[in-house]
Amino acid sequence: MKKLLSIALAGIMMLGIVGCGGSAAPEESAETPDTEAAAALTGTEGKLIWGTNAAFEPYEYMEGDEVIGIDAEIADAIAAKLGLEAQVENMDFDAIIPSVQTGKVDIGLAGMTVSEERLNNVNFSDTYVEAGQAIIVKEGSDIKSAADLKDKVIGVQRGTTGDEYVSDEANGVAPASVERFANGPDAAQSLLTDKIDAVVIDNEPAKKLVENSEGLVKLDENLTSEQYAIAVSKDNEALLEAINGALKEMKDNGELQAILDKYLNAE
Repeated sequence: MKKLLSIALAGIMMLGIVGCGGSAAPEESAETPDTEAAAALTGTEGKLIWGTNAAFEPYEYMEGDEVIGIDAEIADAIAAKLGLEAQVENMDFDAIIPSVQTGKVDIGLAGMTVSEERLNNVNFSDTYVEAGQAIIVKEGSDIKSAADLKDKVIGVQRGTTGDEYVSDEANGVAPASVERFANGPDAAQSLLTDKIDAVVIDNEPAKKLVENSEGLVKLDENLTSEQYAIAVSKDNEALLEAINGALKEMKDNGELQAILDKYLNAE
């Protein structure tokens, strides 16, 4: 009986020790995000709300009810590093920068090219990918190069770099007209039905449009060379700095390249 009481008492003491140990807050490691600092970075506590146009595969596109793609994974990774939860707002592309300006979203992450015009309205993070504008035509088209776009009807996604480039007389494209669409797939469908002569859109989405639309080809020649970055309000320098820090970490540890390889270099 004495032995049994001794064992029972020892067990109770051990439970007390474990219980006390479990109630203590764990030490914060150097990798643990500062939640108080994170809460001050954005307009909605605990959230990083990112605006996009989810019709731009492989950067952002729909799978069922979910927005997936390169930018979706980058948004999730950055949010996690800042101690926040990523929340997407899907909208027309040309609504993204105004939404960043007004605070409807914290950032614009949409395969968006840095341009002087956009820099008048928002700040941009460090570059996360190099890109370019590509030309899509129907098989058998007489358009073989950028020079052949002269006097043609060109389809673009409204408000994109492709739209800006072919519409600017200084670039010398000289189309007969520019037809603007809400997204790339709509432009591709119009090309297939001979309503337009070509589509100008970013290179990687162009590859996906051709892959998903029988009868279309992408020309080898790109119209431009450009950089994608994340749009941030000019009034939120702290968020811009935090995002650049997260991007640097992702570049240094290979996380960013792994995301890009998953979508751009998959066999």
